[in-house]
Amino acid sequence: MTGTSAASATSSSGVEVLRYAAFTTDPSGGNPAGVVCEAEGLADADMLAVAAEVGYSETAFVTGGDSQRRRFRLRYFSPKAEVAFCGHATVATSVELGRRLGPGRLDFTTNAGEISVDVTASGGDVPRATLTSVPTSSREAGDAVVDAALAALRWSRADLDPRFPPHVAFGGNDHLVLAAASRERLADLDYDFDALGDLMRAEGWTTVHLFCPGEPGEFHARNPFPVGGVVEDAATGAAAAAFGGYLRQLGYVTAATTYLVHQGEDMGRPSELRVEVDPADPRVRVSGQAVVIPA
Repeated sequence: MTGTSAASATSSSGVEVLRYAAFTTDPSGGNPAGVVCEAEGLADADMLAVAAEVGYSETAFVTGGDSQRRRFRLRYFSPKAEVAFCGHATVATSVELGRRLGPGRLDFTTNAGEISVDVTASGGDVPRATLTSVPTSSREAGDAVVDAALAALRWSRADLDPRFPPHVAFGGNDHLVLAAASRERLADLDYDFDALGDLMRAEGWTTVHLFCPGEPGEFHARNPFPVGGVVEDAATGAAAAAFGGYLRQLGYVTAATTYLVHQGEDMGRPSELRVEVDPADPRVRVSGQAVVIPA
């Protein structure tokens, strides 16, 4: 691919990295993601080193593909390790490819499976990308791991909303899902980084999805991400997909419904994720916009 349309920087290894904020129209909001569109030939160690240098929660690497067929191989690295799937970096990559190739469908092969993304024109000059997840699933979390997670979060059982039982939800990665009893409890996040990271690595969780209901059809969410080397994600598309599957599994979705998830508010990077759930389809659609972070 040729013709970069976004501001970019070159890593110390000479790799061109585009920088986007995903799930926002404001470069100071959303979740920052690195995007490397020419990653063919990079070894795993090279991609990990670039992701660590960029320092964002994830950087996406297009490691191959066919521009004419709009099909690509996409991999994701946090500063610490490879991640099977990352929603916000997929949205960022799709917006950049949409700028280069025009609106339409993009197909990605990821370590989590096949992902399709529809890129459409939206308000102003900011495209919208809507990804369709792999089939989601959700299962009850065991008492022991929930208690361990609560201890690491410095929460108690009284801090949980009994309407939403703890689950481990899957939308390309596994996420522990816990409902805070109040918006104030969600806002007051001060957890044991090492203890939660160790538990998540042992259980295979990518993030812990903490949430509470807001206005009808809306939720507030936070996603600790110590296994990726960062305290918190400002917008987590993979967790949003898993959360949609969680709501469907609990029976809250009786007809095709779109939810709005607010994330990043408490860390000063407000983000909006639109989550479309259909009770007849295990896949979940997550959409958002993405903008270039100026150099």
